[in-house]
Amino acid sequence: MKSVSLTAYPRALVKRTGVKRIRRAGRVPAVIYGRQRAPQNLEVTAKDMENLIHRSASENILVDLSVDGDGASKRLALVQDIQHHPLTGKLVHVDLHEVTESEKVTVTVPLETVGEAAGVKTGGGVLEHVLFRLRLRGLPKDLPEIMEVDVTPLEVGQSLHIGDIKAPDGVEILGEKKVVVISVAAPITEAQEAAAEATATEGPIEPEMIKEKKEDGTAPAEKGADKGAAEKPEKGEKAEKKPAEKKK
Repeated sequence: MKSVSLTAYPRALVKRTGVKRIRRAGRVPAVIYGRQRAPQNLEVTAKDMENLIHRSASENILVDLSVDGDGASKRLALVQDIQHHPLTGKLVHVDLHEVTESEKVTVTVPLETVGEAAGVKTGGGVLEHVLFRLRLRGLPKDLPEIMEVDVTPLEVGQSLHIGDIKAPDGVEILGEKKVVVISVAAPITEAQEAAAEATATEGPIEPEMIKEKKEDGTAPAEKGADKGAAEKPEKGEKAEKKPAEKKK
């Protein structure tokens, strides 16, 4: 990853009202932290930061940072996090992680495909992009801004896993090696497509009410029926009289 120059300025305003004043002046609040020094509040020119982002393939940017008024040499730092306003999209804050050239760091980079899979080109398959970012670990100068994978050899039913991807020299790809990154699924047949459409158009199926039968084969009595009906004697039969209780 090639480093680019960036100038920052010490920041004294940290409260909400002060931060708003900084943004109105065309600057973005920032902070730099690392193992070598205590965290420091900074501010950077919004236009400079936007230009760096637009020129980079991702938001993983390695900068040679010059702090105005600091007589020390430039500080190597990774742009760790960039916060945008949810409505306007404008930059609202930048986190910088100070590193050294000999210190291994972990970054997350975008994953992009190169070429057209054979299973898509000749087999009518569908390319499924399962994982869109990869976590990499290595020295700052060795880390790429993006990872590209060639999907040309993939046939229908084949997949590309994390363990199948070749990392740049000096860089380690983190994560479970068996995790699928890219796959080529079989094409959907007309019958499957028709069945899916039919399922989507049909309403929810109501469960059918089935009456359970008793062991003797008769259906249970309806709810609300006279509970004493089963005890009534049939026509022509006399009801059995219970003996009267003797008075004491």
